[in-house]
Amino acid sequence: MAARNAGTELELGWISKVYVNPPAVVRHAEQIQKWRTVKGNWQMAAEGQSDRMASDMEVHLKQRCGIECLHVEKMAPTDIHGYMLNVSGDQTVNAAWLLKAVTCIDLTTLSGDDTPSNVHRLCFKAKHPIREDLLKAMDMHDKGITVAAVCVYPARVTDAVNALKAAGCDIPVASVAAGFPSGQTPLETKLAEIKLAVQYGAREIDIVISRSLVLSGQWEGLYEEIRQCREACGEAHMKTILATGELGSLANVYKASMIAMMAGSDFIKTSTGKEVENATLPVGVVMMRAIKEFYWQTGFKVGFKPAGGIRTAKEAITWLMLVKEELGVEWLKPELFRLGASSLLEDIEKQIFHHVTGSYALPHDLAMA
Repeated sequence: MAARNAGTELELGWISKVYVNPPAVVRHAEQIQKWRTVKGNWQMAAEGQSDRMASDMEVHLKQRCGIECLHVEKMAPTDIHGYMLNVSGDQTVNAAWLLKAVTCIDLTTLSGDDTPSNVHRLCFKAKHPIREDLLKAMDMHDKGITVAAVCVYPARVTDAVNALKAAGCDIPVASVAAGFPSGQTPLETKLAEIKLAVQYGAREIDIVISRSLVLSGQWEGLYEEIRQCREACGEAHMKTILATGELGSLANVYKASMIAMMAGSDFIKTSTGKEVENATLPVGVVMMRAIKEFYWQTGFKVGFKPAGGIRTAKEAITWLMLVKEELGVEWLKPELFRLGASSLLEDIEKQIFHHVTGSYALPHDLAMA
């Protein structure tokens, strides 16, 4: 993880005159979506689209986003754990983007029917996210490609810690806590749950805020709640879930983001994944602008984690591009960017299978994520 955010005193002046222009934010998010592509020239031609379209898209991406890793021979050596992919030609290196996304995933299971066995299986997949022969084809089999963390309920933390220890890897276990997902739990209970999760071995804690404090404008109360949760986390890094789909407005999203960072959050996270509306690009733009402002004001870099509804490789790449556009390449690493997902890895592995073999994976070709 990156250096901890020490937080600040509550500065209501930072949020007192906030105004967010929703149409402008939505337009910007729509532009980002138009830039995305996970198809190489050879795929696009196969679908009847011209190579010129792919070339124009690549030029546009490089000019607008400064992305130089779209061609293998131009990929910066720091893009994927400091190693270059061993493929040739002018194929768009979507594999580089996809492997980058894999290393930023918090592989998650948050179901009522979670058992030790399915948590163990999840941990094995966390250590081996992409089939070994596919990584060998790209000369990435010995580069330590794993997901960023495994995320479970507090009751399953011990199972995950033991499974990862048995597998001989140092992937951290993250635990949701503090009344997840509703936040409708007394503060004393939230703090006790956090402490138990840390005691069980969680190195990262994903807390959820009380949305009522935002909706009623109780910023001092929100600050104090998050500050106490941070204190209860101890050495464990804290991600603060804002549940943005239930905050009422983008202005509230910005204000809650700033308060969470003032209170010492190491990450701010969009959603629990249980709301009707989860991670959306407009919300991401607003939260990243808050992160940038907080960095300018304090010098502390706070991470960003979109979660909920991110299921496809296209969506993952779009989020990577948005982070690059808003925060810069410094944030494109697991210490400052995570993708909360349970089914995303399966689609990414399918895309990499297609990239390596030129054919689409059958149900039996890939282990389920």
